[in-house]
Amino acid sequence: MNLSSTQAKADLHSYLQSARDALLWKLEGLSEYDVRRPLTPTGTNLLGLVKHVAGMELSYLGDTFGRPSGEPLPWLEDAAETNADMWATADESREQIVGLYRRAWAHADATIDALALDTTGQVPWWPKDRGELTLHHAVVRVIADTQRHAGHADILRELMDGATGMNQGNDSMVSGDSAWWENYRSRLEGAAREAGGDA
Repeated sequence: MNLSSTQAKADLHSYLQSARDALLWKLEGLSEYDVRRPLTPTGTNLLGLVKHVAGMELSYLGDTFGRPSGEPLPWLEDAAETNADMWATADESREQIVGLYRRAWAHADATIDALALDTTGQVPWWPKDRGELTLHHAVVRVIADTQRHAGHADILRELMDGATGMNQGNDSMVSGDSAWWENYRSRLEGAAREAGGDA
């Protein structure tokens, strides 16, 4: 049975949009401080993840296929500070970054709609001899990266206020009250200590 190009694109878009929505949902209800604060030793933060994936979509699903968006992305230029795409400055508002991400979606979706999945593009920042890829490959790469960062966001948000899940109404967790979770976590800690010889 052959999967039509239209169906394949619809499947890819569904998984991409699910990851996009999950990532943005992690910002809801948080203060400006909380969406920006670094919660890992490497500085991972929620708004920085959104900024990063916005640039990634515009690059892989725009520039790579000769479809530049025209969006200024100074944090991706050669002279930019290292890791500048992974955090938001005090001057970059949440609204600006979320707006950029939504425009990146629209631009990426237009590329996916306009081109066949076997269309080849050239990734400008890859070595020329290894820089060619198909639209299908680029979309899968963007889905994988966005899902990975949505997972990072899951953990950051849970550490902040205990909120979990993919979206409103779908926490993707087994049901249990706080006492159940405390007991569960305690059992895991005990098993880890026993396995490590610390019991």
